[in-house]
Amino acid sequence: MSLQTATPVPSHDATALTAGGPTATIELHGMTYTLRITRQGKLILTK
Repeated sequence: MSLQTATPVPSHDATALTAGGPTATIELHGMTYTLRITRQGKLILTK
């Protein structure tokens, strides 16, 4: 039985991603997504 070490998952502060504002854009494979922080403090990611 071999033990494998878990690779740490990157962690990012959402307010840093949005530079203190309510939205940020994120690109993946040529597609642009919008990350939005709602007034209730929840995150929404849309195409």
